[in-house]
Amino acid sequence: MVRVIDVRRSGDRYRGGEPSSGISSLHAFSFGRHYDPDNLRFGPLLACNEERLTPGAGFDEHPHSHTEIVTWVTEGELTHQDSTGRTTVVRPGDVQHLSAASGVRHVERNDGPAPLTFLQMWLAPLTWDAAPAYSLVRREDLPQDHPDTVVLTLPAAAATLHHLLLTPGHPQHLPEAPLRYVHVLNGEVGVGPASADARPAAPAAELRPGDSAQIGDAAEGPFMLTARGESPAELLVWAMEG
Repeated sequence: MVRVIDVRRSGDRYRGGEPSSGISSLHAFSFGRHYDPDNLRFGPLLACNEERLTPGAGFDEHPHSHTEIVTWVTEGELTHQDSTGRTTVVRPGDVQHLSAASGVRHVERNDGPAPLTFLQMWLAPLTWDAAPAYSLVRREDLPQDHPDTVVLTLPAAAATLHHLLLTPGHPQHLPEAPLRYVHVLNGEVGVGPASADARPAAPAAELRPGDSAQIGDAAEGPFMLTARGESPAELLVWAMEG
């Protein structure tokens, strides 16, 4: 059997949102009016949207159900309000998880003075009989400057989210799982199978900010990640059971 790595470039993402209302969106998968039968999902991952909101812009109250919604802010502050009466402000490095389950409504806005950029990822749950739930992990409660931090475990979707920091000259193993989804936040990253001596081989792909790679590992042996060039790199990796 062979390894599969499918690279999706940032510039190839579907552009959505409402730019006239201060909302710009880049979608990695079929979403809304955009339908691509060859790119509907990757395992349980249904969406990976890059959202950019100008000050005062946002998504008015809207419903969700049977979806695990995970949000990672990279710039600015995201104000979240939901139908349970909860209001929170999500900042860079925080991890927000909303389990829509049987149904929930929420509002997402940029109430701050600066532009807001966040990555929102949707995953399909294994069962549909749970009640809505919410969690927010603050950046200061996570290990700082650790090369590989598990920032969220989602048993409901059999998925784990890793935050990786790569430094030049210090390659890292990609977390093991049947399915891996890599999204680059900052820097340039080489990804590919390790050589026989467990060192990085020539990268199968080179990724830049906003690029992603879908990796199905049907054979034995690890994949390696390397920071390319002289700058560190930051990325999110979903490790999923399929």
